[in-house]
Amino acid sequence: MFKLALSALISLLFAMTPAEAAKVEQRGSSATVKKQVVKKSTAKKPRYKRREAAANRVTVTTRDKSVRRVITVRGKRKVVYQRLTAAAQVVRSITAGDKAGLNLTRDPLDLASSVALVLDQTNSEVLFEKNAGVALPIASITKLMTGLVVVEAQQDMDEMLTVSDDDVDREKFTTSRLRVGSRLSRREMLHIALMSSENRAAAALGRNYPGGIQGFVAAMNAKAHELGMSDTRYVDSSGLSSRNVASARDLAKLVMAAHQQPLLREFSTDPGSAVAANGRLVQYRNTNYLVSLPDWDIGLQKTGFINEAGRCLVMQTIIQGRAVIMVFLDSKGKQSRTADAGRMRRWLEALKPPGLS
Repeated sequence: MFKLALSALISLLFAMTPAEAAKVEQRGSSATVKKQVVKKSTAKKPRYKRREAAANRVTVTTRDKSVRRVITVRGKRKVVYQRLTAAAQVVRSITAGDKAGLNLTRDPLDLASSVALVLDQTNSEVLFEKNAGVALPIASITKLMTGLVVVEAQQDMDEMLTVSDDDVDREKFTTSRLRVGSRLSRREMLHIALMSSENRAAAALGRNYPGGIQGFVAAMNAKAHELGMSDTRYVDSSGLSSRNVASARDLAKLVMAAHQQPLLREFSTDPGSAVAANGRLVQYRNTNYLVSLPDWDIGLQKTGFINEAGRCLVMQTIIQGRAVIMVFLDSKGKQSRTADAGRMRRWLEALKPPGLS
């Protein structure tokens, strides 16, 4: 009987599922079911994988707003460029004005510009001043002096100039829609240099001056000296170099002199124009949208930007019948310089008209 009962029990256990059998086994003995421990593999990664991880490098470049990655794949180094997203490009460079602490200066209008100056054009009365005597990089405001030198030299405005490899920007590596080999008249070069801040056009204007670019830069500095611009120095005709410097007071003198030239007034305030370059029509727009607004009366203007200079703007405009010169340097934010011009205009409009007590 005992053997028969034992045989029946063994048959029953074989018929159960593994889980049920484990429960019966637990009930029938003091044994416990242990959890299975899975050990992670300790196998080493291939040597080239370790080298690849160690060699991966990331560098942010301002040349073309991209990320330069140096990676190693299977023992071979490779350079990859990836464009930054709009969010990643928000990081602002430290300007020369920031390094000088000018961004800490407060003013009643809460301007975004570290430097500002407003003059009455008629009598040179200072209406507003903020850090106006500090020499800073002026970026493409330089092109206003470029235009003044070209016009006063009375060079043939219809002469055809050719964009050469020497006009390509190797300072900031900016791009241009004027390809090497493009042929434009000196008039067209000057037009798009002032209106759209075309760097290759400004470079070509300087290169096609008696004595070449060196002779042209010498003429720029000589004109600055003649105008009493004692804080000013030029090293190129485009403003791409941060070594082109001037104070706001000096730039006000430049604006007054440039405003006397009808061609500079016309070209700098033209909202847009098209030029034929290399058999194709290229449309250019003014870098200062204020010239297109009907409520602004702007007689001359020029914008500028490089990282070291921040956003810059000079203008001659009429406000309540008064001709004024405005200078804004080292402004933070893409539209902040024009916003500062708007704040200044509202402030001037709130003042009593000139001649009234």
